[in-house]
Amino acid sequence: MRFVAFKKDGQARLGVRTDAGLVDLSVVDKSLPTELKQLIILGKGAMNKAVRAAKKAPPKAIVKGRVSYLPLIPDPQKILCIGLNYKDHAAEANLKVPSYPVMFVRFPTSFVGHNQPLIRPKVSKHFDYEAEMVAVIGKKARNIKKSEALNYVAGYSIANEGSIRDFQMKSTTWTQGKNFDQTGSIGPEFVTADELPAGGKGLGIQCRVNGKVLQDSNTNEMIFDTKTLIYEAARCFTLLPGDIILTGTPAGVGFVRKPPIYLKHGDKCEIEIEKIGILSNPVRNEK
Repeated sequence: MRFVAFKKDGQARLGVRTDAGLVDLSVVDKSLPTELKQLIILGKGAMNKAVRAAKKAPPKAIVKGRVSYLPLIPDPQKILCIGLNYKDHAAEANLKVPSYPVMFVRFPTSFVGHNQPLIRPKVSKHFDYEAEMVAVIGKKARNIKKSEALNYVAGYSIANEGSIRDFQMKSTTWTQGKNFDQTGSIGPEFVTADELPAGGKGLGIQCRVNGKVLQDSNTNEMIFDTKTLIYEAARCFTLLPGDIILTGTPAGVGFVRKPPIYLKHGDKCEIEIEKIGILSNPVRNEK
């Protein structure tokens, strides 16, 4: 099952990707939520109901023309990010490979949807790209068994965890550089866990800027896999439906290159993850 968050007539909508196209659920069944988080909260039964309704959708329910994508979940209770979760990325940054997940948080205002512009702020030219797989929590998790951790994942998506590197390095917590408005993106589709390998393992992950491949790896290379990340996070705090975990980026980021490669006005940045899709965003200067 593949879900898409988009805007239609100025309102948030939830769609299902089918062979016939993108189906607007608000047209086929008004009892269904118009936001993904609410559907996740209702559980797998509600998701199955949405897919059944979409498969029977009349032509008027198919979204025509260009889709205005929204972040999949605009108001997650938590956005948890994992730093240095690929050995080659830790090595290129001259940092020690962690023995415990490096966790930090981002704010919802730092993300945009698919095809929406990433904004390079006025105060910096050090705007970096980061290809990441996203895990979305499906039910409340706290002090869970590690063997059951993947049962708490509703599905997966793609993120560009854009970073303003000079501001990131001003603080050991990285908070400033990771939270500039509209510097990251998530989408375009939420793919339910049953459509992918357990934990999203074994998926090719790539970042391309203006068509040039700058990151090329596989989720098998994660130091801490999805199961471990959810287990460790749930030992510390309660994970709730709709919470988002960005699982880390592989080697090839811009700030370590010689010379460095940073995103600039007019660039097109694409993140592709096998079996999930392609997340694409233009880059624009802040006005």
